[in-house]
Amino acid sequence: MTVTIGRRELLAALGGAAVTWPLAARAQQLGGQRRIGMLIGFDDPNIKAFQQELGKLGWSEGRNIHIDYRYAPAGAQVQALARELVALRPDVIFAQSRPVTAALQKATQTVPIVFSFVIDPIGAGFVASVPRPGGNITGFMVFEPSIIGKWLEMLKEIAPSTKRAALLGNPKTAAYFGYLQHAAEAAAPSLGIEVLPSHIENDAADIERTIVAIASMADSSLAVLPDSTTTINRDVIIKLATRHRLPAIYNGRVFVAAGGLMSYGFIYQDQYLQAASYVDQILRGAKPSDLPVQTPTRYETVLNLKTARDLGLTVPAALLVAADEVIE
Repeated sequence: MTVTIGRRELLAALGGAAVTWPLAARAQQLGGQRRIGMLIGFDDPNIKAFQQELGKLGWSEGRNIHIDYRYAPAGAQVQALARELVALRPDVIFAQSRPVTAALQKATQTVPIVFSFVIDPIGAGFVASVPRPGGNITGFMVFEPSIIGKWLEMLKEIAPSTKRAALLGNPKTAAYFGYLQHAAEAAAPSLGIEVLPSHIENDAADIERTIVAIASMADSSLAVLPDSTTTINRDVIIKLATRHRLPAIYNGRVFVAAGGLMSYGFIYQDQYLQAASYVDQILRGAKPSDLPVQTPTRYETVLNLKTARDLGLTVPAALLVAADEVIE
């Protein structure tokens, strides 16, 4: 059984007491503890791995570190929360997603920031280069353009009739939409697939209208881009894709565990483990400008056989063999 946690449950799991303290209390002396800020763009049960990895590295909340959490899903409040975190004068801030990294970049050019779940950090203006970030920001990418080609291949493999693939994402929260669209359009002709850029808002009704329109075109499939909007609305997207019998591929296991058909991408937990290692190094004196931006070291394929049956699809033997995990 997969459990999806919401905002209240997420904050409680991460130490809700820290979230509800008055600002004045937060500003008091911390008895020599180092201060870490966390700006969280979407709920993910794997966030707990960040705390656990810090513990393995010698950092324990309440003993030698204090963590301030802020939850900022796609929306206007992210900039205010970024300023609030910076005002607490943390030693380092963990930024979960591109939108919160952008908000923090506007809020400070001095506090070290470690990002995760970011695509094209150079294009976003976060870093000068991958090996030498050059400023107060570094972190971990989750996606390379070549993976889009792999997605289209997998859609064609599991649904050979696919003639068009809709790229589903929100350009407001996935400013790299065009970056990935170009990669998809480069890979698509050899597979006989037309790429359909499909923009959505962070709104269930808009998502439904978009998916219904895609489903009205015969031989269509979905490629759901990594994006805080698609992650926050994953249950809606998965339900609609199944209802309208659309083969879909996602960027991570969390979607397949929630009922999505299949995924190929980074391992969510790894992003937190890697980010914790950089937070540790910065707390011990390293500079973000000297820590290279890194790409995932592992990728995984996950299949949901129940969803395949619900969609009337037969999973090819080669795809089953290649899968790292098969959910029955």
